[in-house]
Amino acid sequence: MKTKNSSAAAANKPLVNVVLVEDKPGVRESWLKLINSLPGFQCVQTCASGEEALRVIPEVNPDVVLMDIFLPRMSGIECTARLKLQLPKIQILILTAVEDDELVFMALEAGADGYLLKRTTPEDLRAAMVDVMGGGAPMTSEIARRVVESFRRASKQKQPTVHLTTREEEVLILLSKGYSNKEIASQLAIGTETVGSHLKHIYEKMHVRSRAEAVARYMTSKA
Repeated sequence: MKTKNSSAAAANKPLVNVVLVEDKPGVRESWLKLINSLPGFQCVQTCASGEEALRVIPEVNPDVVLMDIFLPRMSGIECTARLKLQLPKIQILILTAVEDDELVFMALEAGADGYLLKRTTPEDLRAAMVDVMGGGAPMTSEIARRVVESFRRASKQKQPTVHLTTREEEVLILLSKGYSNKEIASQLAIGTETVGSHLKHIYEKMHVRSRAEAVARYMTSKA
């Protein structure tokens, strides 16, 4: 049972700021209302194109970006790649109307942190955003398998050895088990910011841009 104090704490908890990138006005308005209806979340900005997103998002610096994969001129995939170069820590979820494995896989390679189908339920939308905020990577098993297969193919080619510190290896092992940044911090008795710093170094050393890619490369190296 919730106490008055726990209810007050929940009420005082900062809202998660979301930016929506969607070119169709009707769909954009529908998703705007949906996001704002979710407890703990607010849509602080909408963008109708990738070009607008690149101008606006660095200024707004949201917690989560919901990115339509099909945008005029600049695709959501290209926009994601450019945003990740500017804001490596930003969480980007790709929105797509159909399960096109190839396109979604390309988006993940570009640095997306997961993806959602546009027909997703409000509960699943909220769960996915909570997941990605906690360090998860919402995606289907089919897409995860594609990521692994990609690194499996790449592993057949000669690659330089990746030298990780003992702590970085510990973080990567827990990451591969599905632990969030907060859970990794708890397991290793370190701060979440320290976990983020270790992940940044791991990405740089492994030449990857997302958690999914780091885990996939780790899994294939152990296969």
